[in-house]
Amino acid sequence: MRRLVVVVIALAIVGGGVTFLELGRYMAAEDPLETADAIFVFAGTRVERPLEAIDLYRAGYAPRIVVTRAVAEQAMFMAEGRGVRVASDYELNREVLQQLGLPESALIAPERIHDNTAQEAETLRVLATQYHWRKVILVSSKYHLRRVALACRREMKGTGVQLIRRGSRYDLSTPDRWWRRRSDIRWLLSEVPKLAAYTLGLGA
Repeated sequence: MRRLVVVVIALAIVGGGVTFLELGRYMAAEDPLETADAIFVFAGTRVERPLEAIDLYRAGYAPRIVVTRAVAEQAMFMAEGRGVRVASDYELNREVLQQLGLPESALIAPERIHDNTAQEAETLRVLATQYHWRKVILVSSKYHLRRVALACRREMKGTGVQLIRRGSRYDLSTPDRWWRRRSDIRWLLSEVPKLAAYTLGLGA
């Protein structure tokens, strides 16, 4: 019995160590790139994600890019009340894409304001149905990809639409050595609980 307990403890330690080392790669898992009908850019950064999207567009992976709108920081409205014009993340995303050569005809900008990833997944389903898309590239930050995939696959169930996860190359996170950088640790401490909530159905 004592040997069995030792073996179980040893296996638990090994398993915990492997989980620890692989956490970054697990959260940042991508899919092989393929040509698609659209590139869907999730809100959350001002430059990092749209830069990846425009690179994919220029490389011929899809003929159009979707940029979503997120709930604005309340202080923006307070600043505007004082006569200060503050560009939203959506406006900056759009500006980046247009300055890098994306034609207006290739940009899709839904009017809905989104409060979370699950709502963006709902918008993806609406657009995919409206435009008869069969394959979509999902662009986000690396550690956001696992939750993006969960929300979108849940929402797109039964549609037959193929989803391709793509982390921005301009995201400087290092999934292979996530424990070495404070920014990676902060990202994961924030993202892992959100993924758990989505898995339990609390984020959709």
